[in-house]
Amino acid sequence: MARMRGPKRPTRDEFELEELGGRLAEAHQEETELRLIVWNQEESVKGKIITIDSRTKLVHLQYNGEVTKVPFIDIMKVENSQ
Repeated sequence: MARMRGPKRPTRDEFELEELGGRLAEAHQEETELRLIVWNQEESVKGKIITIDSRTKLVHLQYNGEVTKVPFIDIMKVENSQ
């Protein structure tokens, strides 16, 4: 049975991924509230980073008491939440 494939995730180079990782680490350290644009999701994800799990490669954000786990590779853009 053939598996349906959606749109392909845009590829990014090592520099872009490193920059993204640095931005997330800084926001985690400073407890900045962020808005993440996530690949293949209509809604952006808001919250403060509570964990960056290097083992599972998931970024855990908390917003209004709710925790959302976003795969690092799916984060397209990081913005400060205003």
